[in-house]
Amino acid sequence: MRKLIGPVPALGAALLLTGCVFPSSDDEPDAAPPPAQPAPATSASQNPAPQNPAPAAGSAQATPPGTKLRIGQRAVVPYERAGTTGMLGITVTAIEPGDQAAFQQRFGAKAAGMTPFYIRYTVENVGGTDLSRSSAPLLTGVGPGGGGTGAVVIGTIPGCDRGRPDDAFAAAGAQYRSCRLQAARAGGSVAGAAYEEDAYEDSPITWAN
Repeated sequence: MRKLIGPVPALGAALLLTGCVFPSSDDEPDAAPPPAQPAPATSASQNPAPQNPAPAAGSAQATPPGTKLRIGQRAVVPYERAGTTGMLGITVTAIEPGDQAAFQQRFGAKAAGMTPFYIRYTVENVGGTDLSRSSAPLLTGVGPGGGGTGAVVIGTIPGCDRGRPDDAFAAAGAQYRSCRLQAARAGGSVAGAAYEEDAYEDSPITWAN
């Protein structure tokens, strides 16, 4: 893959963000005792279905596009790779300055005027689908106020490697860690992270402090 790095115009428009709720219920509807004698027939309107049935095993509520989260909060997204679709949990655990010397050594003159940042996150198999052959979801850097960072980086450096799932990533609860190298123009910063793949391309999920 060709490695690209260089300044790009800062994004002028801030991301439109909305809050999110993850509804769930662990309550089973109460069972009624059997009647002493046959009960008269009733219509569906007289006995509506329970409004809060227990969720199916392994089900998960996807985080809506445009959701704004804090560092440490988890997003749940549908993820399809190699013809297999499952549910992933993505939790940004830290956004920190990167190793400037390693960055310059890796990219040479192209790194001039850029400051590296590491987006660290965990990936969890939420639905239990076998995703052991998938790739890690990619996150992008977001500047202060939701704008651009003024730089585009494609590649890795020691200390910020993209994680890969192993054979164990085929069961609910399995996790691995990953890191995404991003950069900002000198004097700027990567203040947040965004997930904008698939259904979230036009309205990404974002994380910030």
